[in-house]
Amino acid sequence: MTQTTSETEPACPQTLALDLATRPPARALVAVHRPFDSIDPATWDELAARNPWATPFSRWAFHRAWWDAYGANAHDQTLVIAEPGPDGTPSADAPPVAIVPLMHRHEVEPSDALVHTTMRHGSPQPLTPVAPTAKAVFFAASYHADYATILGAPADLPSIAEAFAAHAAAPPAPDDAHPAPWDVIDLRRLRCGDPAADALAAAFLRREASEGWTVNVEREDVCPVITLPEGVDFEGYLDTLGKKERHEIRRKLRRAEAAGEVVLAEAPDPLAELETFIDLHQRRWGAEGLFPPTPGGAASRLFVRRLFELFGPDGPVRLSLLTINGRTIAAGIHFDDGDRLYYYNAGIDPAARELSPGVVMVARYVARAIELGRHRLDFLRGNEPYKYEWGALDEPIQRLLVRRGETPDR
Repeated sequence: MTQTTSETEPACPQTLALDLATRPPARALVAVHRPFDSIDPATWDELAARNPWATPFSRWAFHRAWWDAYGANAHDQTLVIAEPGPDGTPSADAPPVAIVPLMHRHEVEPSDALVHTTMRHGSPQPLTPVAPTAKAVFFAASYHADYATILGAPADLPSIAEAFAAHAAAPPAPDDAHPAPWDVIDLRRLRCGDPAADALAAAFLRREASEGWTVNVEREDVCPVITLPEGVDFEGYLDTLGKKERHEIRRKLRRAEAAGEVVLAEAPDPLAELETFIDLHQRRWGAEGLFPPTPGGAASRLFVRRLFELFGPDGPVRLSLLTINGRTIAAGIHFDDGDRLYYYNAGIDPAARELSPGVVMVARYVARAIELGRHRLDFLRGNEPYKYEWGALDEPIQRLLVRRGETPDR
């Protein structure tokens, strides 16, 4: 049997969870709600580092930035997983074995359109519908994260998932600020091949009949990813593409280079250049962009600023500016985890369309990834055609949906 790793992602949904559902985990763990604010950042990141499927979207700084910007539109449901004490609950000082970053809210909040917190997905993939008024439990920050997982060691995942499912089956605590039971658990952004996905599905499937739940695992979206062969330079990579694609890319690059020196440079002080990025993004997208003069635009500005503040100059988030002959025509935000670059967001100047800024910027990102020895350039969610022109292949992400009977209106 081929071992599944982050470098050999299979299609999904998978059937492995059905087999695992008949084999309860041996280690007994329990889940307890602890506020995100109460968890030490170093502890959070140390647990994330135990899981090879964790990405920069799992880091404490990403979640802190999200709660700072969008916390008014969701309720903290963070679960700490720990060893049980003599009374069956973990002691206050019990070291966490894992963290399941969660939040709860209605599937669709009245303010979603205003503050950009709708659960968008890039591909027209049909998903099991859920009533907009359902009280839903999501992975925290998953509205703006492209991947999600459990923070903990892979060997512990079956026990962690079992503790989560047991917590979900228990009645709400009397002191819960929002004591109404959940209607759905709607976990998205799970990478296919991530053993956390199978562990979670197995744990909820084990309780499906006894609790009257309905458990679905379905493909949510795709993340097109470029795999960079060992030992090739940029021109060598272009030679791996189709004849039409490499001809078009080279033609557009020559046209841009004829206009002057082409430079994609990381901003040494990204906070000082954020307004440049925001301006370019808004020029391209206008009212459909992230930063219009609305409460939603203000939340997006805060989120992006907090990302750079919290990750700091040595963190994985980077802001790059593309200039041609000294003129800034595009800007991009990406993450770098040492293995792959994640192409997170970009803005371009529509007035520079004749210079193909989008193509030129991706070309420079591919060249940078090769120079840095990164194995992949990840375009993240969405099946936009330009991604496939660069030879990207789909890596699917999946959704685990647990429904408690019919979801009533609230």
